Amino acid sequence: MKTKQDLEALLTALVEGNATVQTVSEKLTSSAFRDGSLGFANLDHHRALRNGFGEVVFGASKTVSEIVTIVRELSLSERTVLVTRLNSEKITACASVLAKENIPVRVRERASTLTAFPKEPILHSEYPNRAFVAVVTAGTSDLGVAEEAIETLIAHEIAFEAIHDVGVAGLHRVLAQVERIRRASAVIVCAGMEGALPSVLGGLVSAPVFAVPTSVGYGASFSGIAALLGMLNSCASGVTVCNIDNGFGAAMAAARVLNTIREVRA
Repeated sequence: MKTKQDLEALLTALVEGNATVQTVSEKLTSSAFRDGSLGFANLDHHRALRNGFGEVVFGASKTVSEIVTIVRELSLSERTVLVTRLNSEKITACASVLAKENIPVRVRERASTLTAFPKEPILHSEYPNRAFVAVVTAGTSDLGVAEEAIETLIAHEIAFEAIHDVGVAGLHRVLAQVERIRRASAVIVCAGMEGALPSVLGGLVSAPVFAVPTSVGYGASFSGIAALLGMLNSCASGVTVCNIDNGFGAAMAAARVLNTIREVRA
């Protein structure tokens, strides 16, 4: 059982007489409510039923063995499992072990992610009537953070459109893309240096804007602190600021917005 919809379908089958109490009990016990204790970790199998998103694995500081064990356990029902903040060595090692266990994976070194049982990307260009997130970067140097956001959206089956290298140093670049960005239901903006792009877009679009300061810039940028402070002091009302380089956090915030839209429409 992977989602709230799975639970509702199971309970509907019970009410309609298409499933027995024993069957329902076994499915609940074997999936969302099973013991998540691994000794070194306590997995949350119930999270997808509570808030629509399964547990994501933060890979930094974990060993390859710990990561593989967690992914193996979380993906028993073949649900998608996203692992973030992996260096190249861990990506290679984890992918090799999981492949030997016939667990399909997608790796994105620039995003520092690995995804088990990966979903296919849902591109706005292919699904124009579906609500989507615009992922916007100020410069090419911000792509790693943006790709972490994109991999997070893909893992949670959120449609997106990527719009790159439209920073304020050439204002005509972002102005040329405003109509595309205005169609989005949420906007993620990744920018380093002085972090001005979210303020510009915050004044041009009506959708929620999630600003991500990146650790890109020269000395006085202080590894993203200058961009962070600039975004926190944005003169565009309602811009929400995530932590430095936290593309994952921005994507999860945007995904909550789109999930709410889907629930209202349903």
